[in-house]
Amino acid sequence: MTSHKAVTLGLAGTGRIGTSHAETLKNLPNVANVLVADADPDRARTTATKLGLEFTPDLDTLFAADLDGLIIATATDSHPELICRAVDAGLPVFCEKPVAADIEGTLAVLDHIQNSPTPVQIGFQRRFDAGYQAARTAITSGSLGWLHTLRATSHDATPPPADYIPRSGGIFRDCGVHDFDIIRWVTGREIVSVYATGSNRGDPFFTDAGDVDTAAVLLRLDDDSLATVSLTRYNGAGYDVRLEALGSKGNAIVGLDDRSPLTSVEPDYVPSTFPAYPGFMDRFRRAYTDELIAFVSVVNGTLENPCSPADALEAFYVAEACELSRREARPVQVAEVRR
Repeated sequence: MTSHKAVTLGLAGTGRIGTSHAETLKNLPNVANVLVADADPDRARTTATKLGLEFTPDLDTLFAADLDGLIIATATDSHPELICRAVDAGLPVFCEKPVAADIEGTLAVLDHIQNSPTPVQIGFQRRFDAGYQAARTAITSGSLGWLHTLRATSHDATPPPADYIPRSGGIFRDCGVHDFDIIRWVTGREIVSVYATGSNRGDPFFTDAGDVDTAAVLLRLDDDSLATVSLTRYNGAGYDVRLEALGSKGNAIVGLDDRSPLTSVEPDYVPSTFPAYPGFMDRFRRAYTDELIAFVSVVNGTLENPCSPADALEAFYVAEACELSRREARPVQVAEVRR
């Protein structure tokens, strides 16, 4: 393959993120055609008709088409089967996180695909955000000196629907996993221990599902630097995702701009006139596009896989350790949850 080949891609799943990916893929110059399928054929047909893409009535028809790659944006419980099926067919895969609903399922997928040359890219879009990329450069170049603290923030403006929470995997696996991945990525270090706690002061459906709506995490990295992660489903001021990398010589702040939902109470502060980001789709719109541009290059063989299932597993281990720490109210070594 060459970098100039226009590819034909299949898209499995036409929910919110799948439809957004379809809109993006339609406009990429190296994508010749996009075929869409969904467990709900009517939803897939509606998406295809609206965007001028090719409708396929089911996944079997999608796999039977002459595809160059597959994007998986279906429900989590279908990810393992679809990843393995695509890899067995020699189709490069882009799959939204997670690889599977639990560690055992993730390990089973990794075991199934480990000897295949077919790439599987996992959708951790923050790796493609310009701010996080700049922070990574600042950290790895040494311009910040040695890091003493990282402070990560992932605050949703409003909670997801109540029926989503029981199948979300919990706040650490669903939300915090993005922070755990990006901390590993920007620092090049591994997270070795966690201490996590959480609370519920919002809707009772979080408690009913055994989850929390707000959490705080303290992480220790393998170079002895510290990181904190703040998570909530109820940040009424707006969607707030940031990373502060604080070093002995300087700092780098990701997500601090005119749309950050922060209000200073200092007397000379002039508030921004720009609205806060309402959600992740707006905050990371460019990153979502760039990760799919990268996937097309992966399909064409001109780019190494930028986010492997093994990377996703490492972030999942940290999330699992956080959930254990919260339940047992104690520090947890990540090694405790490794399989």
